[in-house]
Amino acid sequence: MKRITVDPITRLEGHGKIEIFLNDAGDVANVYFQVPELRGFEKFCEGHPVEELPRITTRICGVCPEAHHMASAKACDAVYHVEIPSVAKKLRELMYSAFFVTDHATHFYILSGPDFVVGPEASPAERNILGLIQKVGTEAGLKVINARHALHGVIKMLGGRTVHPVGALPGGVSKSINEEERQQIEEVAKTAVEFGKFTLKIVDDIVLANKGYVDLILSDAYAHHTYSIGTVDENNHVNFYDGDLRVVDQKGKEFAKFHAADYLKHLEEHVEPWTYLKFPYLKNVGWKGLVDGPNSGVYKATPLSRLNAADGMATPLAQEQYERFYETLGGKPVHATLATHWARVIELVYAAERMLELVQDPEITSPEVRTIPTETPTEGVGQVEAPRGTLIHHYITDQNGIVEKANLIVGTTNNNAAICMSLKKAAQGVIKKGKKVSEGLLNLVEMAFRAYDPCLACATHSLPGEMPLIIEIHDHQGQLIETISR
Repeated sequence: MKRITVDPITRLEGHGKIEIFLNDAGDVANVYFQVPELRGFEKFCEGHPVEELPRITTRICGVCPEAHHMASAKACDAVYHVEIPSVAKKLRELMYSAFFVTDHATHFYILSGPDFVVGPEASPAERNILGLIQKVGTEAGLKVINARHALHGVIKMLGGRTVHPVGALPGGVSKSINEEERQQIEEVAKTAVEFGKFTLKIVDDIVLANKGYVDLILSDAYAHHTYSIGTVDENNHVNFYDGDLRVVDQKGKEFAKFHAADYLKHLEEHVEPWTYLKFPYLKNVGWKGLVDGPNSGVYKATPLSRLNAADGMATPLAQEQYERFYETLGGKPVHATLATHWARVIELVYAAERMLELVQDPEITSPEVRTIPTETPTEGVGQVEAPRGTLIHHYITDQNGIVEKANLIVGTTNNNAAICMSLKKAAQGVIKKGKKVSEGLLNLVEMAFRAYDPCLACATHSLPGEMPLIIEIHDHQGQLIETISR
């Protein structure tokens, strides 16, 4: 048995490694996706006043703090049994839509884009954001930088901070916006819609126009037939901030639809000894291991999953692209893991359009932004769609609002089983006996997990393409026979 270790994995938030085991014939026997860090935020929350958690839990992640902020604030609303004002909901969703555009842009242009724009087997010195800008042009790079800068300005205006926002409170938000601020946000939203169109053109010109890339996306090495989950509105259209959770099966048929408060009736978590990440699965199907198909409770909660779980998008351009997506890829649902990147761009367009809708709402400047909680706090669940998948915060407090227990299921946790399966299948597809295990070959394996944009800690960062990589190959007796490093 030979062993190949990819440690650390590159271009993700946090630290993880991949262990690949080859049998005596030289083929992939098994793959383990290991997360060796333990964050422990559920325990950190205990003993704190629940109203502090929308500020504390943002520290889980420096890339997606807005997601934890919103899920936490919604959980606090539920704990205090308070209905927030209509404009407060719209202001929360407005900030969240701005966040979604910039977060999806981060993943597409910095984390995943280099694999397609520069090439999956290009040198690591080129396969990064700098190589991407060199390929698409400095002007395109400036569009990305300027769009993200303007959107972070909106987040700061509505959330109080550019990173780790504090604007959402139990019962609503901390401040309203005036007409001048509304006009500023409207201009940013219009620019964001144009940025979405620009990004769609890059997908068309560089990815879809390349037959080799399309074949790679649709290849069996990157396909898994699992259940899909996502949040939908009353029309079964994708929504990031509010709605019901909808699960569809491998053929796109609705399997379950429920409010987040009932998540424990539908989801359960499995534990393995070789990772700190749990494995959620559909309770009414059961845990059958890391396998796909209708008899396995494994599901995906990705941008692709959200499109599969919905009947459409709630804004016109996004809906047009949604229809084109399924027409191009052979019908609904789509199970090609790498197609998640295209789905992510469609969601970026939707978030930009939704941002523009909300800021043009006549009610958006109303000063009635908070209902002060008066009920005795008890228990509550808050849920949003984070860019990486469904995010759930569940708090139980005493009568004084002190947290006694907290349960958090984040997007990457929801996708953990699917990530492990995707890595194994990709490794089996590209690593064969007699084939040199090159850096580029290993990147094709890494591309399987990069589609999920996993957030393992969101606390450690390095310039993409420059993180160290050491691969140790052992023989069947465990003896080190070769080391490859960069």
